[in-house]
Order: sequence, then structure tokens, then C-alpha cells
Amino acid sequence: MGRIKIAIVGVGNCASSLVQGIEFYKDSQEEKVVGLMHYDVSGYKVGDIEVVAAFDIDKRKVGKPLNEAIFAKPNCTKIFCSDMPDNGVIVKMGNLLDGVASHMKDYPEECTFLVADESPCDVVKELKESGAEILVNYLPVGSEEATRFYVQACLDAGVALVNCIPVFIASDQNWKSKFVEKGLPLVGDDIKSQVGATITHQVLTKMFSDRGVKLERTYQLNTGGNTDFLNMLERNRLNSKKNSKTEAVQSQLAKPLESQNIHIGPSDYVPWQKDNKVCFIRMEGRGFGDIPMNLELRLSVEDSPNSAGVAIDAIRCCKLALDRGISGPLISVSAYTMKHPPIQYPGYKAKKMMDEFIAGNLYS
Repeated sequence: MGRIKIAIVGVGNCASSLVQGIEFYKDSQEEKVVGLMHYDVSGYKVGDIEVVAAFDIDKRKVGKPLNEAIFAKPNCTKIFCSDMPDNGVIVKMGNLLDGVASHMKDYPEECTFLVADESPCDVVKELKESGAEILVNYLPVGSEEATRFYVQACLDAGVALVNCIPVFIASDQNWKSKFVEKGLPLVGDDIKSQVGATITHQVLTKMFSDRGVKLERTYQLNTGGNTDFLNMLERNRLNSKKNSKTEAVQSQLAKPLESQNIHIGPSDYVPWQKDNKVCFIRMEGRGFGDIPMNLELRLSVEDSPNSAGVAIDAIRCCKLALDRGISGPLISVSAYTMKHPPIQYPGYKAKKMMDEFIAGNLYS
């Protein structure tokens, strides 16, 4: 198999975990691998992924080699592959637009973004000259304008898209039509984690339903100390995130809960947690004999590696679509890897569809 050439916009914690993971798993042996959902995706291994371009706006990253930039502040995720080779990629100045929330300037430099005093590069030109086949979008939550800019750049450069944030592209009919017209695949929107708050909440909700327990109310509260949580303190950037996470859980119910009985979304920024995310889930329902019951769960994960493990699969499946000449949103892959896919499916069905896609039996 050939290489999978990707570009990354947003060299934050998630990008750091992804780039470290590519190096970490490149020479791995299947029988000894820990942490991958799929070791082999129709011939593509993790080590076949190659980052050929990267964009950011932080002065501590712009102009730096990618292997250094992924460890620059304000990144704070765990370093699990410190010996990173220089692959020759220099981080280019991207377009700022709405990528930085106004309140971020009120926080210490080591926690927030510091915008570089440089003019943005020609993104379309960089994508074309780098040979990138897929752009991975890791912009901050709420970057609606910036995401649309980079999505249009993909279309102009002939590059596929893996949209890891909750700006709704794959589930938007207008963008879908544009990607189909250009003959380009896309996977989106809003990356799930391997075992994170959303997938855990989905599984428990489906279990309640399958076991005959009527779910009456539920919440999911999350805290963390990375720039994602700091960024989301500006509540007007949260609408799409809350919608994405809430719809993912509601999709497991035959009849969705009334809005006053479900609350799901980021809750607060705790700086010393760094990239550790703590999730609290409570579910209240009624079982046999109309007897009340409740479930409470606390989940603690390193946020960015948790999502990078899923992005690894989304990228390889997007490459398969390119190889096979498939365009538009990848329904099966998005259902398995994203919180807000074009069509929601139960987890077991999404996994089956994903595996069939990899095997070549499902082409959308």
C-alpha cells in the first residue's frame, strides 16, 4: 500500500497525540499492539500515515518544525513518544478568523493561545504543493468561520476532509453536495473517543432501553484543564458541541427525552487537570414494578490520546474512499467514529457497517 498524506489544521493536544501515535505505532507488531481499534485497515497500517503540512496561529508553533511544535505550550497532553524525528514539515501561519475566543487573552500564557504576528499563508497553495490528500480539522470548538474557510480550501485544493470538531459539515446538505461534485470524501462531524464520555453514555442509554428500564432523566458533566475546556468557557461557542453530544445520546432512545430532562455538555475548566478529562454521568429510571433506580459513573481519561485512537481509523478509511473513488460523507465510517454523523446508528450496527466498509462490502 502507498502512503496516506495528511495535513493538520490546529497543532494542539489532539494533533500532538495523533502525530506521536503515528511514530509510536509505525513499527508495531499486531500481536503486541495495545490501544488500536484496527491494526490493519484494508492494508493500511498506522505507520502509513504521513503528515505533510500543518497550520496553526500560535507564535510558539508557527515557523517551527512539527516535531517541536507538537510539544510547545499551551499543549499539555501526555508525552508517550518523546523521540520524534524531524520530517521536514514546518508549521505555517493559518487564517485566524474566529479560531480564538476573546476571553482567552485573560489567562496565563502557558494556558492560552498567543497569536503570531505574521500574515497567513496561502492555504490552498500549501495543500497542493505538499501533496496532501486529507485535511484533519482540529480547530477549537466554536470555530465556525475558520472551519468553513478550511473546508472551502479542501474543495479548492482537491483534498478530502476528516472533521474532528462540532461544526456541522458532513451533516450539511450544501457541503455534502460540494464534496460529491468534487469527487471527494469526508468524515464528520465531531470525533468520538475510544472510551470517552459520549460513547459510554450512549452504551449505557442503549442498555437501559434494551433491558426494559425507562430512562427519565440524565446528565453528563465534564471537567478538564486543556485549551479545549478553557476555550469552551465562552458559552456562545458551545451550541454545536452541546447539540452534538446530546443528539448522540438521544439517538439511542426510541423516544427522546424532553429537553428539561437531559443535560449534556462541557461544564468547567480546572487548570491543574491539564489534558485529563473527568466525566460524571447520572441516569435515573424506572424498572420492573415501576421501581426507581439510578446509576452514577465517574470516568477519567487522557482526553487527546483517547480521540487520536479514533482519528487514526477515520483517516485510513477516508484514504480507502479516495482509493475507491467514493465521494461525499462516509455514512458508515462517520457513524462509528463521530458524535454527530449524517445518520446515527446504534453502536453495534455502526461497528458492523464500519467493518464492512473496510472489507469493501459497503461503499458509503
